[in-house]
Amino acid sequence: MEVRARAPGKIILAGEHAVVHGCTAVAASIDLYTYTSLRFPTPSDNDDTLKLQLKDIGLEFSWPVVRIKELLPEMDIHAISSPSSCSFEAINALASLVEEQNIPEANIGLASGVSAFLWLYTSIHGYKPAKAIVTSELPLGAGLGSSAAFCVALSAALLAVSDFVKLEFSHQGWQIFGDSELELVNKWAFEGEKIIHGKPSGIDNTVSTYGNMIKFKSGDLTCIKTNMPLKMLITNTKVGRNTKALVASVSERTMRHSNAMSSVFNAVDSISNELATIIQSPVSDDLAITEKEEKLGELMEMNQGLLQCMGVSHASIETVIRTTLKYKLSTKLTGAGGGGCVLTLLPTLLSGAVVDKVIAELESCGFQCFIAGIGGRGLEISFSGSS
Repeated sequence: MEVRARAPGKIILAGEHAVVHGCTAVAASIDLYTYTSLRFPTPSDNDDTLKLQLKDIGLEFSWPVVRIKELLPEMDIHAISSPSSCSFEAINALASLVEEQNIPEANIGLASGVSAFLWLYTSIHGYKPAKAIVTSELPLGAGLGSSAAFCVALSAALLAVSDFVKLEFSHQGWQIFGDSELELVNKWAFEGEKIIHGKPSGIDNTVSTYGNMIKFKSGDLTCIKTNMPLKMLITNTKVGRNTKALVASVSERTMRHSNAMSSVFNAVDSISNELATIIQSPVSDDLAITEKEEKLGELMEMNQGLLQCMGVSHASIETVIRTTLKYKLSTKLTGAGGGGCVLTLLPTLLSGAVVDKVIAELESCGFQCFIAGIGGRGLEISFSGSS
């Protein structure tokens, strides 16, 4: 039997950077997914290895289970209902297992993700041989939550075939976990994110697990549901950025100009709360949708102006803004800024021909474009083959 899980990426609709300073932010899932499939060998396969295939990148890793047991001797299956953090000793052992795979220098950034895979797998299934295959529609390292989607999809696939979670294997098509199972997946995914990022906020894995939208402030997360369809053009500038350095630069600016930056953060907080209110309010007809889209566009533009005040925009982001402004479209950066990805709201009544023109112009600048629905489904799971 093969189990397959898919988990969505995420965007920050409003409030990035200001959230670090106690303000409200709003994040949403996007209908671009990471997929993880998991299959256990049969006795006749005579295969005693654990394999991870990253299909999009063309890399495959393989460990004899005896080698994993040798370096992680204490890794008997943990209490699945109580996810635990990876110890310093286990981190070092995982690093040794990953180093043995001789990851190409160009892909060395994947090492922490491979470590997270080994930790999650052995924590939930111990030393069983298996093969996991990962594919993704999300660009890596672009601020769209690719690592969280990986951890969520992997945790879900692992838990779906554990004794702790009960699902209907004969069900055709995608199905969802219950609330308690989703909570457990989210906790395990967060442990994986810790291995990859050190001190993640938990926002990315929560959005990927539950879908829809989340409003968060000072560690409190609230799931919200949209009452209107939203589509965004997501432009990947392909410009790498250092999130820690950008966060630090905003903090330094705040120290130098505390009163002015306090006003900036307060304005962002108001924008995030107003945006959440608009998204949740009932929609009566197409005219109401158009009016709400106009308001959302204005809020996005204001938020972008404030992000420029914080000093986290970039020439590539400004190029996207200038291009979309010619078509009277609203655009803002999403995430850390300094490059990365940019959001452009696509109104319901916008013609496909205009969208095609915008995309063609942006791609001529060397950017990568995606059209994504916003605030949709979260984690889903499916089964195939005999049990």
